[in-house]
Amino acid sequence: MKSIDGEVLKRMLISGANNLYNHYPEIDALNVFPVPDGDTGINMNLTLSSGAKEIYNRGDKNVGVIAQTFSRGLLMGARGNSGVITSQIFRGFAQYLKDKEEANAVDLSDAFVNGKDVAYKAVMRPVEGTILTVIREASFVMQEEAKPNQSIESIFKILLKEAKESLKRTPELLPILKEANVVDSGGAGFVRILEGMLAALEGNFIEKSEVLVEEASKNTLNNEAKQGYDVEFILELQERDDKKQFLEKRFVSVLESHADDVKVTINDNEISVHLVTETPGHIITYAHSFGEFSMVKITNLQPNMQKDETAIEEKKEKQDYAIIATSVGKGLDQLFKDLGVSIIVNGGQTMNPSTEDFIAAIKKANARQIFVLPNNSNIVMAASQACDVIDDDEVNAIVIPSKTIPQGISATMMFNPGISFDENYMEMKNAIKCVKSGSITYSIKDTDIDGVHITKGYFMAISEGKIIGCEKTRSATLEMLVTNLIDDMSSVVTIIYGEDASKDETSKIIKKLEKKFPDVEFDLREGDQPVYAYYVGVE
Repeated sequence: MKSIDGEVLKRMLISGANNLYNHYPEIDALNVFPVPDGDTGINMNLTLSSGAKEIYNRGDKNVGVIAQTFSRGLLMGARGNSGVITSQIFRGFAQYLKDKEEANAVDLSDAFVNGKDVAYKAVMRPVEGTILTVIREASFVMQEEAKPNQSIESIFKILLKEAKESLKRTPELLPILKEANVVDSGGAGFVRILEGMLAALEGNFIEKSEVLVEEASKNTLNNEAKQGYDVEFILELQERDDKKQFLEKRFVSVLESHADDVKVTINDNEISVHLVTETPGHIITYAHSFGEFSMVKITNLQPNMQKDETAIEEKKEKQDYAIIATSVGKGLDQLFKDLGVSIIVNGGQTMNPSTEDFIAAIKKANARQIFVLPNNSNIVMAASQACDVIDDDEVNAIVIPSKTIPQGISATMMFNPGISFDENYMEMKNAIKCVKSGSITYSIKDTDIDGVHITKGYFMAISEGKIIGCEKTRSATLEMLVTNLIDDMSSVVTIIYGEDASKDETSKIIKKLEKKFPDVEFDLREGDQPVYAYYVGVE
């Protein structure tokens, strides 16, 4: 065909989202770091599913309307850096097609180039060897080859071919990919989207492989209504390369971090779960990374609750200031609240909150001036995107770009309601620079990174985002990490222990460290965070 209308584009986009869904576990597996929370595939899947949901029942024949509607869904559902960048690609794509009824080969190529431009502008420090490289190189060739009377199928084949070739080259641009012998996960996800789009264009529309999960996602991935859902499912564990290793305690703790009334029954390889949550789509996607469902049931408990709550909130007078922080774990939640945080956005490494989650938090804060603390490098872009699109002229929301929990704590402690918004921003932002951060978690595979041999099941010391060592015990790993972070200027070390560690165990390690570093003060806090045994901050 020489051009496409809105109906064809709709099928292409939904097919692309479905193809990504069918392959997201293998994209998760491309994560370079052997941590138990490499969720690029999940993040991109949830982002695309949010866009697909918006156009699923649309009958528009206008290609610009479908592109804009899809983009808006992606924008709101975007989570993780890969998800936000993908949403920006399709934002630029939609901007170019805005006033068009149909699109020919040249229109589509120019739209993808514009998507590339918008995505690059959205990233403060673009890194080559990522999804950005894939869209840049593929769209450039597509634009060079496109002719007005060319078939859409042929130009799209060129786009996909060049995207695959670009993806193969990503390890040459990022040494860490080459060392791990993998391609970029975000780029791989984008290729899957393009594959699904081309398949639909050629009459081979791709369906989701799990119908029950698809239906659950349709009902829950849009977070416009923060309502409670009763969720039941039966999961059969699968020992496959595309599934994560199942550890009961961590699985239950993640569910408890995102739900109430959690009941888990395990019988051999079959798991029965019953819980109540506001984010069932998150729960279903997370559980699916361990096996296959034999039953899923989701019930909306209070369909009219949000409307009434919103009406009440609108009548309240706005406060002057509010702080929003991302946190996971009851101890960490309470710590941030004690420091003056008004709203906690639940999430972290294991499950990244979406742009819409932050928009909901900003509205709930009901303040004129709001500081947002992402507390995770993979959440900063979603939080920033929320501040950019908030549609209230009376609200000034800005992100303090905290990339770790210790940075977020330090920034929060610097807030002073007696000084101006700009002064607070500078003080809180500068506080981040004075903190060195580390964490400890377990390895999910054997590998070698930056000269460090990683053994599956052992504990890794991560200092300033880099794995510096791997030990068999938590205590040895913690001692290594703290020793690495402390220098001659260090005065205070904050150690936050998670649910897998204990106060007594950590106290013994601290006594040993106090003898080793007599001039340093150690502050022990209970965080209850899952997956990460320790967060460490050094000031």
